[in-house]
Amino acid sequence: MHELELIFTITGGFTAALLFGYATQRLGLSPIVGYLLAGIAVGPHTPGFIADQKTAEQFAEIGVILLMFGVGLQFHFKELLDVRRVAIPGAVCQSIVATILGCLVARWFGWSWSAGLVFGLAISVASTVVLLRVLVDNNELHTPTGHIAVGWLVVEDIFTILLLVVLPLFFGEGASAAEGLPVVIGLSLVKIGFLVVLIFLAGGRIIPWFLDQVAATRSRELFTLTVLVIALGIAVGSAKLFGVSMALGAFLAGMVVRQSEFSFRAASEALPMRDAFAVLFFVSVGMLFHPAQLVEEPVLVTATLAIILLGKPLAAIGIVLALGYAPRVALSIAVALAQIGEFSFILATVSRDMGILGQSGFNTLVAAAMVSIGLNPLLYRLIQPVETRMKQGRMWQFLEARARLSTHERSGEILHVPVSRDRAVVVGYGPTGKTVARLLAANGIEPVIVEQNLDTVRELKSEGISSVYGDATQRETLQGAGAEGAVALILSSAGMHGSEEVIRLAREISPGIRIIARATYLRDISALRRAGADAVFTGEGEVALSMTELILLQLGATPEQADRERERIRSELFADSVNMEPFALATKGPGSDASDRIHDGND
Repeated sequence: MHELELIFTITGGFTAALLFGYATQRLGLSPIVGYLLAGIAVGPHTPGFIADQKTAEQFAEIGVILLMFGVGLQFHFKELLDVRRVAIPGAVCQSIVATILGCLVARWFGWSWSAGLVFGLAISVASTVVLLRVLVDNNELHTPTGHIAVGWLVVEDIFTILLLVVLPLFFGEGASAAEGLPVVIGLSLVKIGFLVVLIFLAGGRIIPWFLDQVAATRSRELFTLTVLVIALGIAVGSAKLFGVSMALGAFLAGMVVRQSEFSFRAASEALPMRDAFAVLFFVSVGMLFHPAQLVEEPVLVTATLAIILLGKPLAAIGIVLALGYAPRVALSIAVALAQIGEFSFILATVSRDMGILGQSGFNTLVAAAMVSIGLNPLLYRLIQPVETRMKQGRMWQFLEARARLSTHERSGEILHVPVSRDRAVVVGYGPTGKTVARLLAANGIEPVIVEQNLDTVRELKSEGISSVYGDATQRETLQGAGAEGAVALILSSAGMHGSEEVIRLAREISPGIRIIARATYLRDISALRRAGADAVFTGEGEVALSMTELILLQLGATPEQADRERERIRSELFADSVNMEPFALATKGPGSDASDRIHDGND
């Protein structure tokens, strides 16, 4: 019977998440809203199918571990350092403002100071998933706004992780006696310090070595399994042996893997499991939601939304403007951060289990998250009309002029995406890939190699050639190779598994990229062209051309006759295999440095 409940819970949870997630996505909302609604639908507080809550919570624990592992795996200190002047004070000040406001609201409703503090901190943290989705959908991720928002979020993530470490020290078992509290805190800090040293020193050597051994087997299943074992094993080991939260252990495990050369492959192959369990995490949060209690306390939900949608944005706008940034940047950052999500739920769940936050606070956070996440993409689309309306005003013009004057003070930050020399992504480094890469480099275009042979990647890096170890059929690998902004993507391996998927992903990441593919057989050309390739070449056709040309010349044909016959055969064999429009545009467009260099080299 227990096995059936487990299967019913997983199936029902995923099915409801799919239906509600699809519906919210079609409505232009985040799928997270749909996952939360799915949890409410299969929860004990609504009629119909009821999933087993304990089972869902157990799977949600795995979801939290993999979410935190993913945060560590994608944690970029450089992104934070690049915008430290605004991200660190901005995140600190905004978090303080939101925490104080949340704490005051909680005290107004008669909660304890500890509950108010946790509640305020929970509504101060924005959702990474929602923020990145909004920035990507509006082409803002690689802009000054995107860089600052991501750095801002990194600081908030650090605060949340530290809070997850501190909460058990003050409210966990053994922390009730005031006289023993300093001893408990001191021992816990020693354990945490030893854990960090152990993971980064010992794990920093053992984990990459072990991943290297598994990668050498060329088994995708074993590599994915290894990454999952590392994430879950370190998380559980941290809790059992050192008494710290599993979330911290998973985060540290992700940071260790991030520092190795396996980070892109780990992200592309193992983290789809994270997404699946993360869905169950959001579903389990929705199952804990009690809609009836919202009717009893609508003022609390309204006050919480006011802090998220008004208090936090106004604080962010004031901070960013005070630091001398343009009003458009300040407004965009404020709106992007005007929501709460997964970290808020993690904090709420942990504090609820410790008896700090009651059911009323938990319900309020879930309701506020659904509303703020749903409104966030819609509010972001209003930025352009607001800017158009206000940019004629004196205050807006004054702030823009002041921002231009203070730009030189921020010379150490990446306020404009640096214009690097043109690059092309080359998938595969066999004989064809080597030749293509050499010709690109000779014409001033930097080749970035994507290769699944680890030894080849290491050799390329030792030679100073940019390379990424990973599977090109995964979005994270192409993004890590810099497909966004590259002038071309070249699939140099014939018959490569998943070529159509690589082309499709590249088109999504960079719609204007020129894609050149290689096929094994002539019959494969049409499929690659339909997938979005601009040009497809096949060895089968080139061999036929070469043999025909040789035979004609040996039989006494003139070079003009051989050329004419070769073009006729080429048109028959490669009909519709090349779309010259992207290449023509590249040569005709003004300021096309890459084209100029190629033409100069050919001349």
